[in-house]
Amino acid sequence: MAYIAPIHSPSSVRHALKLKFLDPEEDSLIVAKSHRLEIYAQSPDGLVLQHSKAIYGKITMLQRLQPASSPTEHLLVGTDRHMYFTVSWDAQSRQLRTEKSFVDQSDRTARTSQTGDRCLVDPSGRFMTLELFEGIINVLPIVQKSRRKGDPEVGTLSDPIAARVPELFVRSSAFLRAREEKEHKPKMALLYEDSHKKVRIKIKEIDYTPGSSSEPGSLEMLDINGPKKELELGASHLIPISAPAFGVLILGETSITYLDGTNDNMMTYPLEEATIFVAWEQIDAQRFLLADDYGRLYLLMLVLGDDDAVSGWKLEAIGETSRASVLVYLDAGSVFVGSHQGDSQVIRVQEKSIEVVQTLPNIAPILDFTIMDMGSRAGDTQTNEYSSGQARLVTGSGAFKDGSLRSVRSGVGMEDLGILGEMEHITDLFSLKTAETTEYVDTLLVSFVDETRIFQFGSDGEVEEVDDFKGLSFSEGTLLAANLSSQRIVQVTRSSVRLFDLESGMMTSDWTPPGDQKITAAAANDHTLVLSVGGVSLVVLDMEGEIGVSSEKDFGADSQIACVTIPASSSNICVVGFWQSASIAVLRLDSLESLQNEVVGDGAAVPRSVLLTQILADQPPTLFVAMADGNVITFSVNLEDYSLSAKKSTVLGTQQANFRALPRGDGLYNVFAMCEHPSLIYGSEGRIIYSAVTAEKASCVCPFNSEAYPDAIAIATSEDLRIAMVDVERTTHVQTLPLNETVRRVAYSTNLKAFGLGTIRRTLQDGLEIIQSHFKLADEVMFIELDSFDLNQDELVESVIRAELDDGAGDVAERFVVGTAYLDDEHDEAIRGRILIFEATDERRLRLVTELSVKGACRALAIVEGKIVAALVKTVVVYAFEYEATRHPRLTKRASYRTSTAPIDIAVTDNFIAIADLMKSVSIVAYNRGEAGLPDSLTEVARHFQTTWATAVAHVADHTYLESDAEGNLLVLHQNINGVTDDDRRRLEVTSEISLGEMVNRIRRVNVPVTGDAPVIPRAFLATVEGSIYLFALIHPKQQDTLMRLQSNMARLVSSPGAIPFLGYRAFQNSVRTAEEPFRFVDGELVEKFLDCEDEMQEEMVEGLGLGVEEVRLLVEGLRRLR
Repeated sequence: MAYIAPIHSPSSVRHALKLKFLDPEEDSLIVAKSHRLEIYAQSPDGLVLQHSKAIYGKITMLQRLQPASSPTEHLLVGTDRHMYFTVSWDAQSRQLRTEKSFVDQSDRTARTSQTGDRCLVDPSGRFMTLELFEGIINVLPIVQKSRRKGDPEVGTLSDPIAARVPELFVRSSAFLRAREEKEHKPKMALLYEDSHKKVRIKIKEIDYTPGSSSEPGSLEMLDINGPKKELELGASHLIPISAPAFGVLILGETSITYLDGTNDNMMTYPLEEATIFVAWEQIDAQRFLLADDYGRLYLLMLVLGDDDAVSGWKLEAIGETSRASVLVYLDAGSVFVGSHQGDSQVIRVQEKSIEVVQTLPNIAPILDFTIMDMGSRAGDTQTNEYSSGQARLVTGSGAFKDGSLRSVRSGVGMEDLGILGEMEHITDLFSLKTAETTEYVDTLLVSFVDETRIFQFGSDGEVEEVDDFKGLSFSEGTLLAANLSSQRIVQVTRSSVRLFDLESGMMTSDWTPPGDQKITAAAANDHTLVLSVGGVSLVVLDMEGEIGVSSEKDFGADSQIACVTIPASSSNICVVGFWQSASIAVLRLDSLESLQNEVVGDGAAVPRSVLLTQILADQPPTLFVAMADGNVITFSVNLEDYSLSAKKSTVLGTQQANFRALPRGDGLYNVFAMCEHPSLIYGSEGRIIYSAVTAEKASCVCPFNSEAYPDAIAIATSEDLRIAMVDVERTTHVQTLPLNETVRRVAYSTNLKAFGLGTIRRTLQDGLEIIQSHFKLADEVMFIELDSFDLNQDELVESVIRAELDDGAGDVAERFVVGTAYLDDEHDEAIRGRILIFEATDERRLRLVTELSVKGACRALAIVEGKIVAALVKTVVVYAFEYEATRHPRLTKRASYRTSTAPIDIAVTDNFIAIADLMKSVSIVAYNRGEAGLPDSLTEVARHFQTTWATAVAHVADHTYLESDAEGNLLVLHQNINGVTDDDRRRLEVTSEISLGEMVNRIRRVNVPVTGDAPVIPRAFLATVEGSIYLFALIHPKQQDTLMRLQSNMARLVSSPGAIPFLGYRAFQNSVRTAEEPFRFVDGELVEKFLDCEDEMQEEMVEGLGLGVEEVRLLVEGLRRLR
């Protein structure tokens, strides 16, 4: 059984709409990203995300509606499976509310529209049209009158009526604006391609007859007089013109045409330079924004005559943006540019120019990716239950001028603001302020093993190290330093406790342990200081005035104290961790009497650090216990009886963590855990989240909210001390190397610390597209291009891999292998592509080692038993890389296998090659070395016999393969090698299947060591056309029934906008068959919603599982931490 969970949400934008959705007085921007709706509000600095919601279906259309009784506008959403519904905003619950759903509008006898789904609203507000199938227009009348109680509300949609039209291949459509109010029949223009491949425009009239309460209405699309003249072949868009000009504009590749709409007259003017328009947006009655396929933005202005008729227009290029999929005019010159193949942007249109105000990162489409690391280091024994290290993926994203290399890492980001200097052996950091009246700190105390140093910061960020500060001791290390009330500072060293007056700089009180004992641990709040003395005694000091002992207790040598903490707010307790008993105790401060005791270790694992802080809003404080073996145990602390509950354990690493609380505001804190993989622990949606921080080698931190660096932290490593900004929670961090070329293939070499990139550049020269392909070398650390190799004219890169090949001296060396294809049909028929082998020189330059011309495009490459496997058109060939006597390397053909149609992808495990075929799914081929003088061979050993348009394949377990297809499905295929008959052993059986809803371009296998009781075993990452990255895993047999039952219960109980059933949404569907539900596949995105549900619903969800709510919650939290 299989498990899939997203680790990066889709970022491609294809649809967007402005409407008054959240507030009747303010515009909101609705953006569709694959199956997610995002709602943004406008601000002076750009867009601010207000809400995000997953929809059960890929969104294909958005449209606005305004019911009479609603103060805000409603949103119509359509999906790729022809499900449609309207939603409004519930301000009280701050959630989407479904107003009306329409049953599946699909027509099995009709052909899906080849130019995409379209939704239009008649300007008079009487009709909405849906264009989903060739030759059919679904018209939904909008209710105009509500005559009696129970009738539909004015402004809502009636049931759809299908109207057939003879125009099949419709490129664009638009409602014409009515010139007179008395026009009762809306007019609709269709730009279509006829059966002779000629482009024409047809004007139609909607003739609607309302029905009665028992019978539906009837509707016809009537032809009216229109132009008979054919249009240019590149005509693509219709733009309706409003008053006073009226009519419609027709955008073409070489011209723009105006049609009046009342007669057959057309006015056509050629463009100065041919282009392909892809999107448009109206600014006002006379001005329009146009975007073309090359990322250029134009301002089109209509020129009107004295009679308000169109007499011409002006078209002016005003700037370059990402290649637009959709344009939305916001206000005051601001425009949202939604892009599928580049970053989306908010721009401000100025006179003859544009200014980019905001950039919304987009890594779609992901054509290829590679895994740089899995968040671990050599020698680590980290399990996958929670890896605090951050997996780093590098993707080839975007297309043409928007193409780039993206480093994607999910975690808590940290940005260095400045380095104070190189310093070693820092043991702790404390921030102080010299004036009680200010909110900012201005002093950083740095503790070393045998000394203390002080750095003071000016308001402009200037730093000065001082030799004296308010009387503090510099001759030994500091265990604790903090500001207290009444202008005082406390300093705790191993030998004493001192109180200092800030104003005079004089010591006002001190305390020294009796008998020359040493202080080993300290914790304080504004009034009380708790000390561990000699490791066996606990002393509580009152710091209200003079330092005085409130209570003390000797626990004896058998109960040595490991760590201590005290709440930041006034409280009558402290928490102590003990070595020998591996336990923690909650003690009363006034008597040091034990209130609660909890054993947390087994003797080998003991508590090393404790922290009690408020991390979750409106919940009890949380006690964190760091164990010596890398575990972190948490408890919820009841402030009435100080009982400990809700015990949870999380693996952060293999070494102990040290905690430091970082203020988050409103009395809440984040917790920075310092270990071999530093992590930030924070509260989100009522849960505690652990996330890796990009702060390798961090040894200690402290908050440092200074005037020059507000909300910053001071962080020490084994080498230096620096000031930095750290995120308050986990986000996806994307680092970009713009290449302005399509990054079609990516390979990564750990030894060379470099990427091999196959790219395609598109340029315009004298109106002609010039395509040039390259192979590039890029540095992994600096993320910069190092060298580039130009391929031949009309030659495109198809595949790139990194391989270890013979170096001619009996050893192996790193090489990049590149497969190509020729575009032109006039090229020598015997040569349709090449295989090139490159090495990177010591100067980090590319050198061509050898090449081989092949008879088919080289779609994919892999290595099997030291030999190169090439997937050519109709053939898979194995080549040996050998050196001749002249020491010149060459490729020698050793074996071949003919595929059903064309191989798309290959995956190699041992001597088995999985081949993803264009139409015939997956076949498994065994490579066998020739013996006794016989040649090497490729023999088919198994095959999936169903028709599937495969896009990628990967080996995920013994004799088990993961396949993706062009229709957005995932299949897990298994070969039963122990089958009874040969036919059983040759058949790949489907053991799991699901509809992902996005086409997968690449699957990369991962190998992550797991513990025996891990619920799932990660096996692969998947990257999609929409910019999503998914984690694929196999479910442990012990958890299969639990997770399947949990998914079934949640599918029934968790509602979705539009009331679309989850099981139907995730059911396998292609042109051959449609399933009713996913088969033996668990959707992690749904299962993880368990943590967000109310307690009562969680009780229903766990029925029949044989587990309690808390057990299921722990299970789901473990799954969530995987990503």
